Amino acid sequence: MEATRYVVGIDLGTTNSALAWVDTGAGAGQNTRVQVMAIPQLVHPGEVQERQLLPSFAYLPGSQDLPAGSLKLAWTSAQDYAVGELARLQGALVPRRLVASAKSWLCHGGVDRKAAILPWGSGDDVAKISPVEASTRYLAHLRDAWNHRMARDATAHRLELQEVYLTVPASFDAVARDLTMQAAAAAGLERVTLLEEPQAAFYAWLDAMGDAWRKEVRVGDVIFVCDIGGGTTDFSLIGAGEEGGNLTLQRLAVGEHILLGGDNMDLALAHSVKAKLEAKGNHLDMGQTLSLWHACRMAKERLLSEPECERLPVTVAGRGSRLVGGTLQAELSRDEVMKEILGGFFPACGAEDRPSAQRRAGFQELGLPYASDPAVPKHIARFLGESLKASEGRGRKGSSFVHPTAVLFNGGVLKSPSIQLQIVELLNRWLKAEGGKPARVLKGVDLDLAVGRGAAHYGLVRRGTGVRIRGGTARAYYVGVETAMPAVPGKRPPIKALCVVPFGMEEGSEADVPGPEFGLVVGEPAEFRFLSSTTRRGDQVGTLLETWEEEGIEELSPLETVLKGTGQEGSVLPVRLRSRVTEVGTLELWCVGRERSARWKLEFNVRAE
Repeated sequence: MEATRYVVGIDLGTTNSALAWVDTGAGAGQNTRVQVMAIPQLVHPGEVQERQLLPSFAYLPGSQDLPAGSLKLAWTSAQDYAVGELARLQGALVPRRLVASAKSWLCHGGVDRKAAILPWGSGDDVAKISPVEASTRYLAHLRDAWNHRMARDATAHRLELQEVYLTVPASFDAVARDLTMQAAAAAGLERVTLLEEPQAAFYAWLDAMGDAWRKEVRVGDVIFVCDIGGGTTDFSLIGAGEEGGNLTLQRLAVGEHILLGGDNMDLALAHSVKAKLEAKGNHLDMGQTLSLWHACRMAKERLLSEPECERLPVTVAGRGSRLVGGTLQAELSRDEVMKEILGGFFPACGAEDRPSAQRRAGFQELGLPYASDPAVPKHIARFLGESLKASEGRGRKGSSFVHPTAVLFNGGVLKSPSIQLQIVELLNRWLKAEGGKPARVLKGVDLDLAVGRGAAHYGLVRRGTGVRIRGGTARAYYVGVETAMPAVPGKRPPIKALCVVPFGMEEGSEADVPGPEFGLVVGEPAEFRFLSSTTRRGDQVGTLLETWEEEGIEELSPLETVLKGTGQEGSVLPVRLRSRVTEVGTLELWCVGRERSARWKLEFNVRAE
């Protein structure tokens, strides 16, 4: 495929999105400096400004909500919704019309992610959209902003025609990755490659350091990438090795998808402010609590980013005619914010501690599956402990967890030096207890923009400029094979787990699954069962596990389909298996019959919703 002039990195974040790019020069000399695009967006009704971040919010106004013509942008006057800063501000006032955390919904298998379900919990008077559609709208805004600025006089420079590297959490499964690709396709982006966010953050650090990174990282180092954003917490380990006298980098392990981040912290602050208001005799209903949640988020961001702000008022619309000005008001200070966040979300714990599972009520409202334990250090302890085997025992002999030698922080929550310090002090306390050396912090990146910048830098790496992190798939994948045995009343035959994609299989590669042929059911409905593991790093293509339930393997959603065959209905045809990891990180399993023309494809990323 012909190389494009621009390499573009897009961070499609839970709270904010960003776009970075590199102009490769188009024959006029190479310019490989990563640049961030200022994104035009509505900041108030009828007022457009450029910001480096596009808040990942969509506002769906009512008929009397905003003045006529107030949603006009340079590239359209017909848009009936807002994304970005105006959506965020207006949504704080009318939260039932605000689409938020679309990215978290995108990876939630408990709902139909293509259905119009957002804003979640809103009434029938709000015309809802799906998580995929919300993601499409954010990407479409970035597309239009790019084309307005970069391609008004050159069709070939349109974003739809450039190489785009779109980031996703490392813990996104194949379904969430595929839905992200569907959103990109719906926005007209044709040449998209997915990149894991922690890797993108590390690429941003490599870009910022230049050649000096080789002096900061040594052979044997294990870098712990700790990414805490608006809605999710993501962990990765990257190891430094040596090959032919040169430093190499390899992604060693990734953590599970944890719905824990700034959203949780903002809600905790809202509860604190709510208690102040109720102590004065004011009762807040659910709508007011949602408004307070968004108001606390904005106050928190100012208090942590503006040194001159020591305290700010937090207001919420009141109910009833007795209220002066129709609002309730309380105050939030920086000290209160840090006490609530550090004490509630970053408490001291031991390396042996694990997140607790709270007893749940028998009936629950449907919603996002937030982490039940908000203590981030416990999630870190579990990740480092469970990654010991997957990371080839990187740690001192007899250690109980992987011993990182360096930490790279990413995500808006970790812009706070106090939170970074709390994590590093805890980690080094654990390391000291096991005789390990203290971990150092890798600095030099803008935590708001690192993922987008790193994605653009990765595009250059793909073209041969810079060092590439070897990683491939973040999980090992297996297909369930039904055991051949006589039928027993009330018992289904056991399922064996056959490894078809090992941990770390590179994008764009494929492998024949060795071993005997398997019987493939064609011509009638059949259920294909898929499994995965983030910890079984040693399994190879063809590894067959008789039992797997207690082996760190989890079952994914099955695929129910009918494979068309030329024989009779219900035929069982002998096939061999071939697996392939595509360039966009999705997984394909080919079933190859004895006749060359007999081929069937199963996609891990297309499963019944």
